[in-house]
Amino acid sequence: MHGIAGLPVAVAALVAFALGDRRAALAARLAQAAAVISLLAALSLAARLDAVAAVMLVLVTFIGFIVVRYSDSYLRAEPGQARFIGWLCATLASVILLVAAGSLPILVAAWIGTSLFLHRLLLFYPDRPGAQRAARKKFVTARIGDAALIGAAACLWLAYGALDIQTILAGARAGGGGQWAIAAATLLALAAILKSAQFPTHGWLTEVMETPTPVSALLHAGVINAGGFLLIRFADVMLQAPGVLAALVMLGGFTAIIGGLVMLTEPAVKTSLAWSTIAQMGFMILQCGLALFPLALLHIVAHSLYKAHAFLGAGGAVERIAAARRPGPVAVPAPGAVLRAFVLALGIYAVVGLAFGVWTKSPQAIALGAILIFGTAYLIAQGLADTAPRALTRATACYALAAALAYFTLQAGATWLLSGTLPPTPAPGPLEWALIVLAVLSFGGVAVAQSMFPLWAYHPAAAGLRVHLANGLYANAVFDRLLDGWAKPRAGNTLEIR
Repeated sequence: MHGIAGLPVAVAALVAFALGDRRAALAARLAQAAAVISLLAALSLAARLDAVAAVMLVLVTFIGFIVVRYSDSYLRAEPGQARFIGWLCATLASVILLVAAGSLPILVAAWIGTSLFLHRLLLFYPDRPGAQRAARKKFVTARIGDAALIGAAACLWLAYGALDIQTILAGARAGGGGQWAIAAATLLALAAILKSAQFPTHGWLTEVMETPTPVSALLHAGVINAGGFLLIRFADVMLQAPGVLAALVMLGGFTAIIGGLVMLTEPAVKTSLAWSTIAQMGFMILQCGLALFPLALLHIVAHSLYKAHAFLGAGGAVERIAAARRPGPVAVPAPGAVLRAFVLALGIYAVVGLAFGVWTKSPQAIALGAILIFGTAYLIAQGLADTAPRALTRATACYALAAALAYFTLQAGATWLLSGTLPPTPAPGPLEWALIVLAVLSFGGVAVAQSMFPLWAYHPAAAGLRVHLANGLYANAVFDRLLDGWAKPRAGNTLEIR
């Protein structure tokens, strides 16, 4: 019954289809009103839900309201506006039902419905080849993910003899489930990977730019990050399969690094934001693999809010930057400055960590904080360059201090809020220690390379690497060729499989 928060937008979708473009303005106003009612319903229901569902429900309805409101002005008087509003509200209703689902059948149905309705949004401009490619790839990966989730639901029923999610989690928390639980965790991980655009099935997300901008923002309302939600929702089950978690760490970490590097080579703002989302989803999957489920949920909230805003405000930001006065030359840090920057950043992190009782934190959480602080080391390196003004040096040091304070504060808050809902992070074994070290070294190496990029940017090897990265290591092209032999897009809103 908690999915009732999605009822207003579901009704708004039906009304929009019935009114059509002749009454599109009325459909848009009704959709906005329905989104407000859904948000208010989510706020009233939050106290009756567990913390994971409550946080996600409020997040989805809030971003959904913003996107619905933005869509009114973005598509005003455009042909197909009512149809767009209808599929937008239908997708939002499915996501609300997904995050509030209390049983496996409802969760699976909402998961599938979200993908099917999103497919219609991706084909809002059916004659655009890019939109057809994106919809085709998303259709194929989504159907495989649907099959994986259905298989996982069957395994969970066989393992725990129940369809109620809380009953399943209680059984997993008690250590039950056996081999069926491990099979379920494997299939849950596969479904999450395919849903959250992990390498090499990420290509469709980079081509979503062929759809209206509100779709890109809507993806961050529990659609693209539904994979992370799935892993968090079944955290107790995932802990039954350490090997699966290890695979998530490796794949998520690789996706995060590749996505971040490719993002730096993209000249188009929205394409760069799409690659940033791929990287962030990889980092989310890595957090789940490290069993840092409260931090993964915190990451979903933070990323969803800022990235939805980034997509909706990208056009205006480009105009403002183009009109601004061009900055002067950028300070280039020498290798010594880069080394001092990393030592200073880690020192700040250590001091703040001691103030927050770092010895009580799990090694996984400490390592994750170190990875995050590497980003501020890059800023500090700019401030320590020989030509940098002292004001920049002070500002970058303050940014590092603020980042460390924010990490430990939010980490403590998320852990406290979710302590009764999500399992604590287990002590790492030999495999987990190896993955922690690998992750820290990998992200640290990338951060050092980025800090020193101006020193080697014009080397022939760097130019070649830039070409390969700009093409996403050609994974998307390979995926296209694999699909060309048996999938063919057709003019219109349907997809023909041959």
